[in-house]
Amino acid sequence: MTPSGTTSGGATDPAGQPAWELLLPAAGAPARRRGRALQEALREAVRSGRLAAGTRLPSTRELAADLGVSRGLVTEAYEQLTAEGYLRGERGAGTWVGGAVRAPGGSGGGAGGTAGADGRGADGRGVRGPVAGVSGPEPGVRVDFRPGTPDLSLFPRSAWAAAQRSVLARLPHRALGYPDPRGLPELREVLAGMLARRRGVVADPERLVVCSGVAQASTLLGFVLRARGLREVGVEDPGSPEHGRLFASTGMETVWLPLDGEGLRPEPLAASGVRAVVVTPSHQFPSGIGWSAGRRAALLDWARTVDGYVLEDDYDGDFRYDRAPVGALQGLDPERVVYAGSVSKSLAPGLRLGWTLVPGELLGEIVERKRTMDLGNPVLDQAVLAEFVTRGGYDRQLRRCQRAYRERRDALLAALAEHLPGTGVSGIAAGLHVIARVPARFGPPDRFLARAAGAGVALRSLEEYGTARPADGDVRLVIGYAHLAPSAIAEGIGLLAGAVG
Repeated sequence: MTPSGTTSGGATDPAGQPAWELLLPAAGAPARRRGRALQEALREAVRSGRLAAGTRLPSTRELAADLGVSRGLVTEAYEQLTAEGYLRGERGAGTWVGGAVRAPGGSGGGAGGTAGADGRGADGRGVRGPVAGVSGPEPGVRVDFRPGTPDLSLFPRSAWAAAQRSVLARLPHRALGYPDPRGLPELREVLAGMLARRRGVVADPERLVVCSGVAQASTLLGFVLRARGLREVGVEDPGSPEHGRLFASTGMETVWLPLDGEGLRPEPLAASGVRAVVVTPSHQFPSGIGWSAGRRAALLDWARTVDGYVLEDDYDGDFRYDRAPVGALQGLDPERVVYAGSVSKSLAPGLRLGWTLVPGELLGEIVERKRTMDLGNPVLDQAVLAEFVTRGGYDRQLRRCQRAYRERRDALLAALAEHLPGTGVSGIAAGLHVIARVPARFGPPDRFLARAAGAGVALRSLEEYGTARPADGDVRLVIGYAHLAPSAIAEGIGLLAGAVG
């Protein structure tokens, strides 16, 4: 099997075998997972270097014919990997292997200081905005649209209890001693497999550290980078204020970096002088955009140029409704990207279970900081999660949440169209919130929010998550819906419309 495109770009492996042949096992996978298998095989071929940067791929028609699969499967694989940055397409010229990917084995570096007492930098570019996850029920609030909370009633109590019973019955006494600060080996193994399968990361269990959510992953990295001499960390503008607060707690200052519709703007990033940034590229919080392949590649080029690091917060990477999941940025360069995720949105934030995949150069320092911080996460909780994932409970939970949250998103869109006509909505293809741009005739923003609060509707404006405030008079809202039943969503939007109409 040698597609006509094989000769273009020299697509052969070191042994002289046509590189396309490594896709044959994927083409023979069961029909229901053949598309994913093809994507995984092609992704791995690029990562490993068997398909070198600049290699021209066969046309979708040619490759489909040689593999004996439908052209649609190949087209979908090309589109998916182009979105993730592994491939690049040129209209009329074909599809090529991109140049952004780096396999494990690179190097990184670092350069310290302290923040002001209020966590702000000397130039005032500090942390700001609402605090996530600390506000409980408030008097007078009838419907709470503030983002960040999943539906805790969806927690799989029966399946979790079954996993607990199984763990308690089989766990040896010696396992209850002081744990490996990286985490229980069996949990690191199953998490690595799951993350490679679901998020396309390079997941070596030896580089995976179990931690108390993305919050602890951020502070671990902050302490290590500050010890290496870094003084500032860049955060997305708009972005999650928690990122700035967490790094401020380690003595680092925050620099807000502007976004546009594709991701971080390269020029302000280069001019900022920072050597570490925190990003949410798969589904940016709060704007809801997915970073373009070009911006993902540009960010990694920047990190290599300045000898810096990227913290990828994959806070809701598993929730996609109208488009395929975009693979994690970490898969493109695992030596420059620190990947962090948790079960806070998929199971419950109260479990305080998460993970971080760490570049080799930082691993020893991260593990030592984790050891001195808390000696590791509770063994029983880790063992239960490992059992839950192994039994297939985690995948079932994600499917259950996906169905519920899609229904609630659709209910929100319908309610906005009915009660607040003319409202533009974005960020709807993924995640647990949307951005609603309410026309200026319902404003101005301050009066809109005050009237909403008076009607018992709790809201967050987009301006609370960044430094810029547009002057067009439109009201930009970050509306969380995952924790609300469809009936509550309809009630809340109705109350809001009655208050501001």
